[in-house]
Amino acid sequence: MAGNTFGEMFKITTFGESHGAAVGVIVDGVTPGVAIDEAYIQIQMDRRKPGQSSVTSPRKEYDIVQILSGVFEGKTTGTPLFVMLHNHDMRPEAYSGIQHAFRPGHADFTYLQKYGIRDHRGSGRASGRETAGRVAGGAVARRLLENRGVQVTAYTKEIGGIACRTFDEQATQQNAVRACDPAAAEEMISRIEQLAAAGDSCGGVVECRIRGVIPGLGEPVFDKLDAELAKAMLSIGAVKGIEFGAGFSAASMLGSEHNDEMSIDGFLSNHSGGITGGISTGQEIIFRIAVKPTSSISVPQRTMNVGGEEQRIQTIGRHDPCICPRIVPVVEAMACLVLEDQFKRQAAMMG
Repeated sequence: MAGNTFGEMFKITTFGESHGAAVGVIVDGVTPGVAIDEAYIQIQMDRRKPGQSSVTSPRKEYDIVQILSGVFEGKTTGTPLFVMLHNHDMRPEAYSGIQHAFRPGHADFTYLQKYGIRDHRGSGRASGRETAGRVAGGAVARRLLENRGVQVTAYTKEIGGIACRTFDEQATQQNAVRACDPAAAEEMISRIEQLAAAGDSCGGVVECRIRGVIPGLGEPVFDKLDAELAKAMLSIGAVKGIEFGAGFSAASMLGSEHNDEMSIDGFLSNHSGGITGGISTGQEIIFRIAVKPTSSISVPQRTMNVGGEEQRIQTIGRHDPCICPRIVPVVEAMACLVLEDQFKRQAAMMG
């Protein structure tokens, strides 16, 4: 299976299936001599793990970080860093009833068409469980970016049609949906719980802000910084769209409105989202992603089985009624991976 490695000079390869023995990541291109340990990576894994609240999956995966290579006496060696995350709360029998049926919204049909075989146990490789390896790899990138003065912060902007009306960055770590508006967060939680009780799900919007990136980062023409960030975000299974800065609203703006004018004090606006011509401007990088509703729902739906016969299906299992709260650390991880890779490519270009 191709497509399991991401990055050019700083790269990760993830492995494992949802209900297999383990998932994890191999990180290559790590700067040697940087202090890092399992506890540091564990902070990010704890933000992603299930079972954190009433609005996340009740599956109990502790995702205890085990570094098997690439770190010696608390510092990176520059060799491949291997992180193992053992699966514990596997229940593949919960999926036996759908072994021969395609779940709407899932990759069951497309995986079978491509490979001629599919792992039906919780979507196998196509499961959101795969993102655990990304978060572990992203934590390594985050540690390197800290030395560069770069900060990456994502949070929920909208869930189930309920949008944040204020921005309080501290609040994003103080509510179950990681929303930037405490009042809206309460409404979001109620909406998710209501849908979960009905066996349904909802999507939302997650925003990411990146501070401290120097101007001049990015590799035109085909490896623009925003293009690389877009690829990273769209590689996350639940993400169906992305916009930078003014985003799609730019389509209804005039050039005189959208252009970011400049003065001796710097830019006067940031409609470009901190990236122009595929290169960072030094401003805050801002983008938003559209997260689809969770595909696994217990509402009966029409589908087809491998024999080409129509049937009704209900997905029974432990699933997030909304993916937004747990996708936040995944978004941050992928952004960190892109940025560290771009910094290394920039350094290589400069000699």
